[in-house]
Amino acid sequence: MRAPAIETRRLRKHYRRGPTVAKAVDGIDLRIERGDASRLGGDARAVLRARRIGFVLQEFDLLPGLTAIENFLLPLRYAGGNGDGRRRGERLLEEVGLGPRAHHKPSELSGGEQQRVAIARSLVNDPAIVLADEPTGEMDTGAAEELVGLMRRVNRERGATFVVVTHDQDLASRADRVVRLQDGRVARA
Repeated sequence: MRAPAIETRRLRKHYRRGPTVAKAVDGIDLRIERGDASRLGGDARAVLRARRIGFVLQEFDLLPGLTAIENFLLPLRYAGGNGDGRRRGERLLEEVGLGPRAHHKPSELSGGEQQRVAIARSLVNDPAIVLADEPTGEMDTGAAEELVGLMRRVNRERGATFVVVTHDQDLASRADRVVRLQDGRVARA
């Protein structure tokens, strides 16, 4: 039997906040088998991440000097492509309700609008997987509902897998699979 690419035993990540210790992860065992990606060198893995994995970070990570469409196009630049990126960008920004705001800078957008730019940006390279940290955290109910619809449509039409970390029970209830953490441990899978 081959050794796994990634294996954790009793994985822990604790944060100290004053006298309190927050246990984000507390004793999780995980095993991920080897695949083609584990055989790639560092540069090739970076290209794989840029081309096949989308990221939606809780803090958005939009560059303040760039417009929504320019922020959207950054992953294309990192992946070495451009092609029809601007048209795709405008279409995806339209899909997340930001078509008229495509040429606004982050400081001119609400938190929810910035989050939608980040979500559209995560889809620019047609990724196989999207890792999303609280994707609906800054959105009102209507925008969150539209986002869930978009994620389900992208999953169905493009086969992209969404791995979402959320406290939003409504969003979690609409997932195909839910793994719940409680006090840093897997409570239910």
